[in-house]
Amino acid sequence: MCVPHTMEAGKHSASEGQGTRCGVPLEPFVHQVGGHTSMMRYDDHTICKPLITREQRFYESLPPEMKEFTPEYKGVVLVCFEGDSDGYINLVAYPYEESEGLEHEEMPERDQPRRKHSRRSLHRSSSEHKDDRPAHDSDANENVQELKSPRLELQMHSDVPFQMLDGNSGLSSEKISHNPWSLRCHKQQLSRMRSESKDRKLYKFLLLENVVHHFSYPCILDLKMGTRQHGDDASEEKAARQIKKCEQSTSATLGVRVCGMQVYQMDTGHYLCRNKYYGRGLSNEGFRNALFQFMHNGTQLRKDLFEPILSKLCSLKCVLERQASYRFYSSSLLIIYEGKDPETADASEKESQASPHGSLEKPPALDPHTPPQVPSVDVRMIDFAHSTFKGFRDDQTVHDGPDRGYVFGLESLIDILKEISEENQ
Repeated sequence: MCVPHTMEAGKHSASEGQGTRCGVPLEPFVHQVGGHTSMMRYDDHTICKPLITREQRFYESLPPEMKEFTPEYKGVVLVCFEGDSDGYINLVAYPYEESEGLEHEEMPERDQPRRKHSRRSLHRSSSEHKDDRPAHDSDANENVQELKSPRLELQMHSDVPFQMLDGNSGLSSEKISHNPWSLRCHKQQLSRMRSESKDRKLYKFLLLENVVHHFSYPCILDLKMGTRQHGDDASEEKAARQIKKCEQSTSATLGVRVCGMQVYQMDTGHYLCRNKYYGRGLSNEGFRNALFQFMHNGTQLRKDLFEPILSKLCSLKCVLERQASYRFYSSSLLIIYEGKDPETADASEKESQASPHGSLEKPPALDPHTPPQVPSVDVRMIDFAHSTFKGFRDDQTVHDGPDRGYVFGLESLIDILKEISEENQ
């Protein structure tokens, strides 16, 4: 297998960027805290996920003012199984080149295309790089069922250990090198793909910005937003299931519920993790306590985070109130902040500026009159597989005004964070 050199962020296509002449081995994304499909690491700045046509087209038609609050869309890759010399399976991404007849191809909501792609659609220069492309349809993955599972213990690794919190057993004693939810999603995704591998050799994946790439210790809160989760095209059975989940959770009362969380703890040096099942069982007061826990680093409440997070949430609310006819059913909101304590960061900076003899230089940044460093925070909307707006893909149902359910969830979130902040001044 051809291993890529250092990859750059940006648009990825068949004719430019890394991966043009060789496949990119995908790794599970260790910081996935929610969702049901596996997020894969493509490079330091990019992740990918199984393509759903509606979500792809939504990213391509985003209003400019929403792009600040969504991951950058970087294109599409083709993903296939490949076995290594030890018999383990790997997922490898190759450039995707849309050819005539495929450009407007419609795909099932959850699935990737069953159409068999030709070698030509993978690489223009197929004759030049025969060993760097996926195998031909006639022999690709024919033995995938016999291959061993991926070596996850080697692929999934973070320098900071994770521990899962749940309502039954409290803090688990086991420390692992990835968010437990990411491993769960990855195993389920591989199981689905392996069961389909005889019919489907290649899968389309979306390339998206890795929104936590510049955080050293990303603390992530995944919130399911809105009072309604089912899309307009949902079956009666699916709609009923989603309505019940909302009615039995804070989605109905607050317009928002916890779908996943990881918080770096300064006192123990590991992440505490929560999953969607924890979030579904929370009362309004429980949701409030979860927000408090998200803002607490094990030694203190991060009071410095409230103002920048609230500022971003209020800005997002203003943007969404101007998006008439938009609905973001089943969409999530990520709140991210840097878990590395500012004082520790300052100490590290001072240490790095020390001379070889141990004496500290006096850089301008250490001047007592220098304003405190603004904490690194981010707010991003994700998951648009059930989103719609007037004129989008000839959708039959047209909604009036902004997404009030989503805005209600933002208002609840803003109010609770303000209350926590004021009570802890």
